[in-house]
Amino acid sequence: MGLFSTKTPPLIGVDISSTAVKLLQLTPAGGRYRVEHYAVEPLPPNAVVEKNIVEVEAVGEAIKRALARSGAKTRFAAAAVAGSTVITKVIPMPADLSEDDLESQIQGEANQYIPYPLEEVSLDFELLGPVKDNPDMMNVLLAASRTENVDVRVAALDIGGLVARVVDVEAFAMENAYKLIADQLSVPKDATVAVVDIGATMTTLIVLKNQRTIYTREQVFGGKQLTDEVMRRYGLSYEEAGLAKRQGGLPESYEIEVLEPFKEAMVQQISRLLQFFFAGSEYTKVDQVVLAGGCASIAGIAKMVEEQLGVPAIVANPLAGMALSSRVQAQTLQQDAPALMIACGLALRSFD
Repeated sequence: MGLFSTKTPPLIGVDISSTAVKLLQLTPAGGRYRVEHYAVEPLPPNAVVEKNIVEVEAVGEAIKRALARSGAKTRFAAAAVAGSTVITKVIPMPADLSEDDLESQIQGEANQYIPYPLEEVSLDFELLGPVKDNPDMMNVLLAASRTENVDVRVAALDIGGLVARVVDVEAFAMENAYKLIADQLSVPKDATVAVVDIGATMTTLIVLKNQRTIYTREQVFGGKQLTDEVMRRYGLSYEEAGLAKRQGGLPESYEIEVLEPFKEAMVQQISRLLQFFFAGSEYTKVDQVVLAGGCASIAGIAKMVEEQLGVPAIVANPLAGMALSSRVQAQTLQQDAPALMIACGLALRSFD
């Protein structure tokens, strides 16, 4: 089973983050897509730590609950490993190789690029097209992850009642979902766009040019810091704090004393990630910032990014304009949409 795989039956995209399991199934509907099934199921604290699954049973049980709630009948799934656990390299190869020759040659070449014994690694590759100024060579994207990273996800899906048909890479799933929001942007198709996914514990920057990823970076920062501060300041449990953040009911001082400083910290993190990108590339600016992940739903964050960084910013909604099946609640989906980029990119793997 590869990290990229070919035509498959309908797949449920399953995004396993640090705090929740997100399930999404799409079907084609008149040139667009329809949200057929979806569910978000919280995970117990520390079942997943910085995208590493620590308690497979707990994650599997959460998948099982989410699956039951979503009402989905299909049993095939696409999941993803975090970018930090994957080594990707673009390597030039002769353009006239057959698929089999290419595969054996890549296996041979992989040794140079991967710092682990090959028997401990899951490898896959994808053809990217001809090498610039050299039509006899083609660029091949090699992706490799420690087999244990893949296996633990497959095992969690299995406990949840699902069969892993595709194990993708989170950044590639984001790129896949980005195609859906590209039309909502006010910039041309070939623009340089920064997608910043701010989850519970990790923030991921993906920079796209011509809708292809040219840079990714992860750092530890996320909404859990806000939850922890709410717990500390108001004496709430983890669950209570999470609920209060979403549904309100906190003292008036919350906005100014807790939420505003967190929003400031978010903008600083985004600025820092962009500085890393500029420092390591020929770019000095991005044309647009797209905010994704659970923290993107915080009111006013896009405006703040825009004002402080001087770049137009929007909150991602990969599901905008999709039809909804009768069992999907529009309002809940709208709220969860920015956090469903990876699940959406995975669900789209059904239609490759």
